[in-house]
This record gives sequence, structure tokens and C-alpha cells, in this order.
Amino acid sequence: MPLARISIKKGRSADYRKAIGDGIYDALRETFNVPENDRFILLHQHDDDEFDCDPGYMGIRRSENLVVIQIAVSNTRGIEQKKALYAAIVQRLAASPGIRPEDVFINLVEVQKENWSFGLGLAQYA
Repeated sequence: MPLARISIKKGRSADYRKAIGDGIYDALRETFNVPENDRFILLHQHDDDEFDCDPGYMGIRRSENLVVIQIAVSNTRGIEQKKALYAAIVQRLAASPGIRPEDVFINLVEVQKENWSFGLGLAQYA
């Protein structure tokens, strides 16, 4: 049920982009117990003038390789699971495709379970 939206600057290879999606999916499966095949990942590439993120907010030194990840999830997880997810995503993206931890920005958007429709005009979780 997670829906991940990823924003990066244009110019990255297909392998690089796939590694990001795979890393996020694997981290969700491990920490949020997401079932196999529950994979909905959208990756958006932006020109420089469409990607306006502060390189030093909160004392974190971000580079031009910043990856912004927003994941919509049902509001069923506690803070420890969320912390585990953040750590797992950073660990996986550092391993492949080699993104610095400082360049991984994650935002969770929590929604009630009845706010999902996976098709057919049905609210499968309601």
C-alpha cells in the first residue's frame, strides 16, 4: 500500500534510478512488512531550475545528488518502525547506487486506510 514518489535531478542512468526504487522497496518490505508485489514507485526527474532545495538546512550539507523521497502510507506504524525505515532506506541507497546519507531526504505522508483504491473503484481496505 505504500506509494513512493522520488524526485532527482535529470541525468542519472537507468541503473541508478532502478537502484533507488529497489532500495526503497526492499526497505519498506523489511521495516513496514509490505507484502511482495505491493510496489508502486514513481520516479520524477527535474531540470536544475525545477529542483529548488536548500543545500544546508538543519546543518546537513546536501550535494547536487539530493534525492527527495515522499512515501504515502497507512497510518498504522509507530515511531520506531518509521525510524527503522529511514535508516534502512539510507543504508540501501548508500550501498547502491552510492548516495551519501546527507543526500537522502524522506517524508512520510500518513493516510487512513480507507483512503486507498487500488482499482475497480473500490476501497479495498475500507
